[in-house]
Order: sequence, then C-alpha cells, then structure tokens
Amino acid sequence: MKKFFAISLLIFTIVMMLQNNSLFAQPSVKDSNLKVEAFVSGLSSPTSMLFVDENNILVLEKDGNVRLVGNGMLQSQPLASLNVDIKNERGLLGIEKVGDNVFLYATVKDGQLINRIYKYTLAPGPELTNEQQFKDLPATPGTNHQGGKLVASKDGYLYSVTGELQRNGKDQNIVNGPDPDFSGAILKTNAKDGTPAPNNPFKSDNSKDPINWYQAYGIRNSFGLGIDPVSGALWDTENGEKTFDEINLVSPGFNSGWKSTMGPISENGISQDDLVNFPDSNYKDPILSFRSSIGITDIEFLNSDKLGTEYANNAFVGDIRYGNLYRFELNDDRLDFKFNDPGLDDRVVDNNKELNSVKFGKGFSGITDIKTGPDGLLYVLSFEDGTIYRISK
Repeated sequence: MKKFFAISLLIFTIVMMLQNNSLFAQPSVKDSNLKVEAFVSGLSSPTSMLFVDENNILVLEKDGNVRLVGNGMLQSQPLASLNVDIKNERGLLGIEKVGDNVFLYATVKDGQLINRIYKYTLAPGPELTNEQQFKDLPATPGTNHQGGKLVASKDGYLYSVTGELQRNGKDQNIVNGPDPDFSGAILKTNAKDGTPAPNNPFKSDNSKDPINWYQAYGIRNSFGLGIDPVSGALWDTENGEKTFDEINLVSPGFNSGWKSTMGPISENGISQDDLVNFPDSNYKDPILSFRSSIGITDIEFLNSDKLGTEYANNAFVGDIRYGNLYRFELNDDRLDFKFNDPGLDDRVVDNNKELNSVKFGKGFSGITDIKTGPDGLLYVLSFEDGTIYRISK
C-alpha cells in the first residue's frame, strides 16, 4: 500500500510539473522560422546575466557565485563568490556594466542584513578586481521583494530597483508614513562616485536624503528593468500581490502607486489625490496589466534585426510561473504597445485568449533574464533548469 501511494504521489508530481512547463518541457516560439536551442546548461538557480563581449558571459547564481561562460562553455570554477543571504527572494540578484566597471546587487550581512551594490573593475580575462562597496540599500523586514535588477542608462548612469520589503512609508504611498528610505524605489546613480544623477527629478536640501536618488517610487516587487534602445526610456515590470502584474513606462518622477493601487487605478476605487504626490511626481496607469499574476520578470528590447526586421526593437518579457516569453511591438512614438486583440483596449489581460495574443514562446522553465547578445540574437535565462537558451533563425 505504501508503495502504491508513493507511485501515485510521484505521478501526480510529474503531471503538475508538466502542466507548469517545469519538467521535460522543450522551449519553443510561435514563429516557425525561428529556433530555440540550449546554449549553456549546468547553472544553479541563475538570476541575471551580462554579456561582457562576443565571447564571454557573466552569469549570477542566487547562492552567490558569479559564473563565467567562455566561448559557449561554462567554466568549472566561479569567477567570484559572495557570501549572501538566500532566504526566499534574497541572494545575488543583479549585474550590469557601465564603462570599465561591473556592478553586482546582493543581499549580504554586514552587522545587519542589507542589499549592497558592489563595484568592480573589469580586467582582461575577464576578471573582477578592485571590489568596492558602492551603495547600501535596505533588505528588511521582508524576505521577499528585494528587487535587485540593474541596468545602464543611455547617458551612462546606473539604474537599480529595490522592492518595498513590506515597509509602510511614503515610498509606499502611506501619506502619514515614514519619509523615503530607498525602499520600493528605482534609483539613478552616478556610476563613478555613487552620487545622485544630476538630472534626477527630485531635489532635497539634505544631500543625504534618499529622494535625491529617486527616479521612481511606489514600486512593489520588480524583477525587470529595461532600456528602449531607440528612445532611451526606462521600462519596468512589477509583480502584484495576487493580481495585476504590470509593465510600466517609467518617466522621471514616476509613482507606480503601490500600496494604494496595482493595475489601473480605476479598478481600486481611488484617485491620484489619494497617493503620496511628491513635487514633480507623476502617476500613470500601466501600459499593460495581467489580472491573474504570471510572476512577471525581466523586460528586454531586442536591439537587433537578426531575427527579422519585424522583431527589431520589440519588447520581450518573461515570467517565472509558467516559463512564457511575451512579445510586444511598440508604436511609432515608442510610448505604447500595439495590440492585435481588441480585448486589450482596456490594457488588462483578462483571459487565456488575450494572454495567447501576446505570448511568443513557452517552456522556458522560469525566466529570470533576457538579453540581446553581441551577435544580435535573443538569449533567455531559465531559473529552474539552469540553462541559457538562444533564439535564432
């Protein structure tokens, strides 16, 4: 009898995993002219990747290892290892290159738990040398909603995002809450010295006031930052509590609305006057929301026509829950998406029909990063099976 129940449990587990595209699923895309292939495997819970050049990729593993992929081969020894806290969504989370420097975002303990951005010199090899503590950000009390993604702006500054960490301050649109503290915010920072970018929208007489660094606030839980290569605009993705995952165009001073609203503000029975409105801030509804959470993750703009001119500068978005890859064509002014399904006129994905209209690929076993490679092809990082997939013609 025990053996029967064990076999039944195994069959049930396999069926459930297959339904979630997390076991034996072969990634595929809708366009039969494109192919998906495993480029590199053997990674452990990878979170982010960085193409250093045409031959080398740095890949982060959640437990603190920086792995090197050289000439398509995963090297046996980590390039670097950080001592990180890995509870829930903590860990080694983000990587970006600005000039000759590489930045890492990691949850570490230094007297207390913090999210620390490290700065390294990128030396030939490649190697990471001259480690510096670039910026410390909050990591508590929440074990989830750490943020961590990093992206370089077109004008050479560093964007970073921190989750709301279950805090209840003005950053979270709590009118009578504590003042800004770097939680639930997107920062724009001078990559040379850690000072606020000079064109940031908010100014304070106190040079140490966190709001000086803010590009946006009211962020709940983001796993994706992307730069439009045409306009230079910043976009983000955000996970809702149970509903209304979001894709946002982040203008300077953007208030994303959490904890007062996720998704269209009209669905929450409030107005913009109910939010914390810092001087020169602006709220706007998401470009697109998913009523049922998909666990939305990264956003990447394909800065290439190697997959075909119809895909050049399109936005590609991933999810962690289903391993789906979504594709969006932008309009001429690069401020909005074009939708083929009239059901999306309300900017909310409400059902499977609408979801399928924006779904481009499936079977990627939990996407954590998407990048345009130096070869102009699209690379997708899978968390559950530790693989970088390459989409090509």
